[in-house]
Amino acid sequence: MTSRTFPTLSTPSGPVPADAPHWNRQRGSQMPSHRYLPVHDRVLLPLAERSWPTRRLTVAPLWVPVDLRDGNQALAEPMDPARKRRFFELMVAMGYKEIEVGYPSASQTDFDFVRLLAETDLAPEDVTIVVFTAARTDLIERTVASVDGIRNPVVIHVYTATAPTWRDVVLGRSRADLKELILDAGRDVLSLAGDHSNVRFEFSPEVFNLTEPDYVLDICDAMTTLWDATPERPVILNLPATVEIASPNVYADQIEYMHRNLARRDGVILSVHPHNDRGTGIACAELAVLAGAQRVEGCIFGNGERTGNVDIATLALNLHAQGVDPMIDFSDIDEIRRTVEHSNGIEVHARHPYVGDLVHTAFSGTHQDAIRKGLAEHRARAAHEGVAEKDLAWRVPYLPIDPADLGRGYDAVIRVNSQSGKGGIAYLLETGYGVELPRRLQIDFARRVQAQADAAGAEFSPEELWALFTESYVDRGAAETPELVHYRVDDGQTEIALRIDGVDIAHRTDRVGPVESLVAALASGGIQVDVLSLHQTSIGHGTDSDALTLIEYRIGTESGWAAGRARSVLDATFAAVLRAAVG
Repeated sequence: MTSRTFPTLSTPSGPVPADAPHWNRQRGSQMPSHRYLPVHDRVLLPLAERSWPTRRLTVAPLWVPVDLRDGNQALAEPMDPARKRRFFELMVAMGYKEIEVGYPSASQTDFDFVRLLAETDLAPEDVTIVVFTAARTDLIERTVASVDGIRNPVVIHVYTATAPTWRDVVLGRSRADLKELILDAGRDVLSLAGDHSNVRFEFSPEVFNLTEPDYVLDICDAMTTLWDATPERPVILNLPATVEIASPNVYADQIEYMHRNLARRDGVILSVHPHNDRGTGIACAELAVLAGAQRVEGCIFGNGERTGNVDIATLALNLHAQGVDPMIDFSDIDEIRRTVEHSNGIEVHARHPYVGDLVHTAFSGTHQDAIRKGLAEHRARAAHEGVAEKDLAWRVPYLPIDPADLGRGYDAVIRVNSQSGKGGIAYLLETGYGVELPRRLQIDFARRVQAQADAAGAEFSPEELWALFTESYVDRGAAETPELVHYRVDDGQTEIALRIDGVDIAHRTDRVGPVESLVAALASGGIQVDVLSLHQTSIGHGTDSDALTLIEYRIGTESGWAAGRARSVLDATFAAVLRAAVG
């Protein structure tokens, strides 16, 4: 069945499955899903009992950003030396201690950058430099030449695809032939760099997640034997989900199988490199660490081929949000984002976890009200306990972490559009202008804001909210407002002189408050207004702030709100009553 509105789509029109519950009326579609084999038909998963589901993440793994190599290969315009250098300096400043810096045998820019690190002090001595190469003699020679003389710890990372489709279609090699190719590459690395005390080795069986478990285990054990993996000089075995093809629990099972069965396990750093083709790269990495992985390769904010490498910034901040030190600094998330965007030439999405412009922002009225109350409770609890707000346990609804942890303020936490409610509007006026609205006035003003927002179809800034508030309550009816010619309050006596429609009225009262006196003066001039409630606040903070009086009034059977602004509280109160007098 073809939609008239969307003629390129075929609305599912197959039968409702016979076993579907009555509340699920989804129909079979025309999508050719039969073309794709489930992962369980493509690779044997031998693990029957697993321990990762009962484990907890309590420490950060070793993070290894690969933006300068894997991420750079995925850019339409690869980084020039200046952008690459700035990105590297950012990683160092954030606290990364192992950084994959390039593919020096594939790019002169990458080779030159590695030489820059070798010939300058750009890389602190405790930062390990990782260089990447395919398993081919000439490429390995070029790679080893790039790190000649470098004082930093170095990892030479060798990779080869091992999965059946890659062996058969891409490489044209049998299992035995491919194993020998990989071992030859391992021998090349060992002969060229094995006597360098600052060099360690890494091997990635690319497409590990689609490789037969017995085969990949055999190759990995052969490499750790060849390279004599020991706790003193460990070998990194990096197990990539090169193309994500299964749910995260499957990858976790594969990692735990290797973790349990690898030879020389105490001489192996077990590493993972998830991609994000199914959108679950982060979950794959988290479960893989539960399953025994000690090291995670990925990109800051997740750049990479197709849907990207795993986002190691999100992974780290997920730990932070669970009370675990990520061992990386994110205290100025916007500076980090600006640098990554500049280096990659790709904008970070507004809804990207933690870093997006809108991730700490609420437009919904119910969310805004909860956040406003949560922030108020946080401030009050900090004051009660005598603790700085930044050190107090965080429990504000809808904000999983304190934006201040990432160097952000609260000015963008609540923003107002047609979906917003009274709580958000009140929050913006309070934070922007110091004005505290009583609840019933919040409701009244929210109706006006939403009517304007619906008509305009746009968001309200705090300045626009204040302008609408002033127009609605302070300035409304200013031309018709009775004129206060004179007043004097002295020793319980109040004298008031008004001009109403050109007629002067003088009124004096004893032992009556100023507001009641003004109401009585208006009544003597034919204007009946009842003041139902009165609230005092101020605009801004400090001794030079203006007073703002908010009153709820009734004229006849109709009630409403009015406001008055002045330097003194009494002047502001009289101004509010006079505004109310014109309805």
